[in-house]
Amino acid sequence: MRELTYLRPDDAASAVAAVTGDPDARFLAGGTNLVDHLKLGVARPGALVDVSRLGMDRVEDVELPDGGTGLRVGASVRNSDLAAHPEVRRRFPAVARALLSGASGQIRNQATTAGNLLQRTRCVYFQDVSTPCNKREPGTGCSAIGGYGRHNAILGASPDCVTVHPSDLAVALAATDATVVVLGPDGERRMPYAELHRLPGDRPQDDTTLRHGELITAVELTDSTLARSSGYHKARDRASFAFALVSVAAGLDLAADGTVRDVRIAWGGVAHKPWRAEVAEERLRGGPIDEAAVRAAAEAELEAASTDEQTAYKAAMVRNATVLVLGQLAREITRRNQR
Repeated sequence: MRELTYLRPDDAASAVAAVTGDPDARFLAGGTNLVDHLKLGVARPGALVDVSRLGMDRVEDVELPDGGTGLRVGASVRNSDLAAHPEVRRRFPAVARALLSGASGQIRNQATTAGNLLQRTRCVYFQDVSTPCNKREPGTGCSAIGGYGRHNAILGASPDCVTVHPSDLAVALAATDATVVVLGPDGERRMPYAELHRLPGDRPQDDTTLRHGELITAVELTDSTLARSSGYHKARDRASFAFALVSVAAGLDLAADGTVRDVRIAWGGVAHKPWRAEVAEERLRGGPIDEAAVRAAAEAELEAASTDEQTAYKAAMVRNATVLVLGQLAREITRRNQR
């Protein structure tokens, strides 16, 4: 039996120090992903540092450094609590809807905000320790290339890894102006949410840009017109407890004449990280939001996609889901303006 040390520090700084000083240590919050990996042998840490009781479990109004306002969401806020929070539902509907699309009620009661963002891929080869996987064991190869690939990435993949990020919340935040607050051995730093996750390149073992010992303490959501008029759609094999085949989060701001003043689009289930569809956004700004325009914008984004017979469905599905979400948002905005 492998020995495992369990630590419960009294504050975030002590937790960071404990992990920084031990290359085999890992943070433990809700444990809904990490505990599974311990059972499967995918993760084999020498120590677990429990950060679930450090007071990072509140949702608070905050004035942001740039002068704006928003919500500060503690890293340990449970997914169910965040989804049900009245201010999240009112000011950031895509975030609430994405959370309610994830897992099951029981798991949402346990899973945390930071843990959700940092969960690892559900690629069947990553979770099967008997198969080669560059993400689990760098340099061994990628079994998903040439193997079972229905869930593989169609954007941003590399010869070393073709897996996708599984989080619903991560996709919603990619379409929101969010900031990640991180505490590390050198103190606190803040990063735009878009800089948290990374594409695989030749280091697929690194899901994020966080350094060992750095702890997410909060996520700050910025109030905006886009955030308040946002939505999320998840296409999956069954109605609950299933990961996305593809997903779309979007925020929309229309001018008085119905043209697009601004738009944010993020795709899930298509890449190693939440995919911000910036090409599609640029195509839509200043123009109409009808179905033809949205389809053309999505097609422009998908020009960079690489598919095979197993993943070809994803391109059509994410395009159609984008049309669905933006169409719903446009109709909601029009109804509000007519009142």
